[in-house]
Amino acid sequence: MIFNPDKMAFGRHETFALRYGWLSKGFQAMEEKKSIFESDDATVRLGVGKNMVAAIKYWLRACRMIDPIENIPTDLGLELLSVDGFDPYLEDEATIWLLHWLLATNAELATSWFWFFNRFHKPEFTGQELGTALTDFVNDKVVNKKKPASATLSNDAGLIPRMYTQSTGNGRTPIEDALDSPFSLLKLVTQSAGGRSYQSRPMSRPDLPIGILGYAVCEMFYMKNTSAIPIEDFMYSKDNYPAIGSVFRLTESDLVTKLEKLVNYIPGIFDIRDTAGQHQLFLSEATNAMTFIIEHYNNPNKDIAA
Repeated sequence: MIFNPDKMAFGRHETFALRYGWLSKGFQAMEEKKSIFESDDATVRLGVGKNMVAAIKYWLRACRMIDPIENIPTDLGLELLSVDGFDPYLEDEATIWLLHWLLATNAELATSWFWFFNRFHKPEFTGQELGTALTDFVNDKVVNKKKPASATLSNDAGLIPRMYTQSTGNGRTPIEDALDSPFSLLKLVTQSAGGRSYQSRPMSRPDLPIGILGYAVCEMFYMKNTSAIPIEDFMYSKDNYPAIGSVFRLTESDLVTKLEKLVNYIPGIFDIRDTAGQHQLFLSEATNAMTFIIEHYNNPNKDIAA
């Protein structure tokens, strides 16, 4: 989750955006047959072409549903996407928010997504500007090893807005490209009326569940190995860490409001204090991030009430 310029990956998706059903289908197929993605019958079992098989496996790894080293389902993947899991078919929008966090903080396997949501802060941009900015970032960070091809970076830059904007359904769009990614529900990126530019602005996000925010906050404490984090560090990416405010495109006021709600969501775990003139969130009681996932799915109305 911490950005390391020696561990980056681009273009592993075979140019295919993540589609509805892919994570569920791929994960459950892997539960039935561990080697499904390497099997000759993978295309038949998954009902897609060979390149799409590779893309499904990539997105499962990028969204942290499959461990990239051991090539087995992660504990979180099992809790979410198993047939008897919390949300095997992505019917709860909270799951989409969670998957977005998991993807946008995966600096090693989804570097372009990490960059866009943590380092790229231009509120309005064209596709060309996005591609140029990503290329500049890579040229600045990749020093001691071979840089990815310009076409690879261009594909990544083009895929990000495609995955996060809702399709306009115009007749010039191929039907397979008009199938919205589940991330389009979150409206973190929108397209201008003329279709020539995009916006990705900080704003209030009332649909972001507090339970999912709690999971993200726990991961931040785990990454930083500390018991206190300045509120500012949750808002802006520093020292190669991701930032919750950036990833979820929150305004400062909405982030603070959500953190205040989080303190009361499961009492006794977090506390906000003013120390030496600096607002900080304290981890008062060590806890597993899964505690917040379980709380959300077992008590969904609690998030709404928050």
